[in-house]
Amino acid sequence: MAAKDRFHAVVRIALEKEQWQITDDPLRLEVGGTKFEIDLGAQQLLAAERDQEKIAVEIKTFLSDSPLTDYHAALGQFLNYRLALEISDPTRILYLAVPVVAYETFFKREFAQISLERYQIKQIIYDPIEEVIVQWIP
Repeated sequence: MAAKDRFHAVVRIALEKEQWQITDDPLRLEVGGTKFEIDLGAQQLLAAERDQEKIAVEIKTFLSDSPLTDYHAALGQFLNYRLALEISDPTRILYLAVPVVAYETFFKREFAQISLERYQIKQIIYDPIEEVIVQWIP
């Protein structure tokens, strides 16, 4: 079992505050003989449609000395997880959860913005102190 990120509980609490039901902690998948563990699986009932929105969330802290190195690792992991979900659970939408400080200092840089757009990375920006989601970026 993979180690949980430092802010795993924070993101879980923040999602629950927004009425997400955590269905998997972690969300386990097996695709083509390879096992994956995405940090969280959640669902939310959409009252107007009487349907469920399902998401998977990969949580990252970006606390090392090199945000670029952290981003390289997160991007590769995210792309592999998204492919695994497309194969095994195509109704679930994958998000990369990043702390607001990393978002403000790294993710707003031009290169990061171009990369996020090119690879269509959906993001959840969270505040680890307040334990809330600051922004959803679809």
